[in-house]
Amino acid sequence: MNGMDKLALLTTLLAAGFLYFKNKRRSALPFPPGPKKHPLLGNLLDLPKKLEWETYRRWGKEYICSFGPPDSDVIHVSAGSVNLIIVNSFEAATDLFDKRSANYSSRPQFTMVRELMGWNWLMSALIYGDKWREQRRLFQKHFSTTNAELYQNTQLEYVRKALQHLLEEPSDFMGITRQRLDVARVRPQHPKEKRPFVDLAQRAVHSITEASVPGTFWVDVMPWLKYIQSGSRRWLPEEARVWRKLQQDFRQVPYQAALKDMASGKAKPSFASECLETIDDNEDAQRQREVIKDTAAIVFAAGADTSLSGIHTLFAAMLCYPEVQKKAQEELDRVLGGRRLPEFTDEPNMPYISALVKEILRWKPATPIGVPHLASEDDVYNGYYIPKRAVVIGNSWAMLHDEETYPDPSTFNPDRFLTTNKSTGKLELDPTVRDPALMAFGFGRRMCPGRDVALSVIWLTMASVLATFNITKAIDENGKELEPDVQYWSGLIVHPLPFKCTIKPRSKAAEELVKSGADAY
Repeated sequence: MNGMDKLALLTTLLAAGFLYFKNKRRSALPFPPGPKKHPLLGNLLDLPKKLEWETYRRWGKEYICSFGPPDSDVIHVSAGSVNLIIVNSFEAATDLFDKRSANYSSRPQFTMVRELMGWNWLMSALIYGDKWREQRRLFQKHFSTTNAELYQNTQLEYVRKALQHLLEEPSDFMGITRQRLDVARVRPQHPKEKRPFVDLAQRAVHSITEASVPGTFWVDVMPWLKYIQSGSRRWLPEEARVWRKLQQDFRQVPYQAALKDMASGKAKPSFASECLETIDDNEDAQRQREVIKDTAAIVFAAGADTSLSGIHTLFAAMLCYPEVQKKAQEELDRVLGGRRLPEFTDEPNMPYISALVKEILRWKPATPIGVPHLASEDDVYNGYYIPKRAVVIGNSWAMLHDEETYPDPSTFNPDRFLTTNKSTGKLELDPTVRDPALMAFGFGRRMCPGRDVALSVIWLTMASVLATFNITKAIDENGKELEPDVQYWSGLIVHPLPFKCTIKPRSKAAEELVKSGADAY
């Protein structure tokens, strides 16, 4: 540690001590249970660097409540002067984020993400207020279930073209699906062309997901550290400058390209073009353009997180659980007869595929801990004190791996969501099993507004891929099967790291269906 780092550490400890005594809780009630706090720094040095959701659930089981149930579904962790409240159960998440939404609908304003990286315009990170409402209203106007045709037609085109390229280059299945759905149609491109906007979106989203995990950077705990120049990544990472440039490009470049295409008459109908065409030239026009630009960027990034993670997890799950793939294909063959590709209208007749989507969301949720909430005022829950400005985290992974709700949670098993109708003898979704979508897309008023868009593209992709292709173990140079080895990247948004598998069309007829489906576009 160099001299500057030592000085920074000493200053940090002094400041943490000052803040600790200044902000020491006034309530006589205890905080929720949690790991032992260290002087001044609290649990700052104990915060997990990866797989946080698993550690938080373990802490919930390890630190027993002084009263109430034996396991704590709400725990307390401190990082310097910052209080973290971890919500590990669906019941507690409902009580706080839904029933008390007025107090838990805002977002903490992390110094790293908001100030240093410049994401102060992003809808999911905005404080609860008028600016957030305006962006969300604009998003829902175009992507609600009542307007499903707008995005489902685009999704159908995306999936049909993706199948064609999967046929041509099966080894690049992750790359092909990564050239993913652009429901915003910021600037339509052929799937085989280089897609710089897609790469830009992925790098930008990756940067914010890495920086948004609470406790990753000390500058979020002690904001004044942003003024200290240091070589230590924990203080102020050099990446902040690179990440800020990514944010600026992500917000501006695709939008400016869309404006250019509109001016030249080359633009196809899109979210951006439809919104911009409704603007009147008045004193409020510039503000409206800013709202459209910010919302379009959010729409453009949508496929880079939950949708893409779910689609890639499909390939991983089918590789590891071939018996599930077989059951899904039996249902697809029964409904489609091998004569056509899936359509959205087929969904009610395919309960196993719907159960497969639910299990994808549950088994490997794209956002295991979701975006943190903020307590706007002091609160008391089950006799425990939750202070104002506490960062409140919904541990979706813990809820989706709760043994009582989902027995044997580590096993991939879509059958857990199915039952046989006693009257008809037909297989159908079991309404008594909790829907993973209630936890996988956030909570309360801050639930992801693009949930229906994500679910529809995941469903169509799964049905289309499994109807036409077999996903099996990879073969080495000696002709020997390789055992699956799927690892996941740990961050605010998780996804499988590159892995090998064999993807081949199920038959000559399936191959012809893929070609004809792509030719239609």
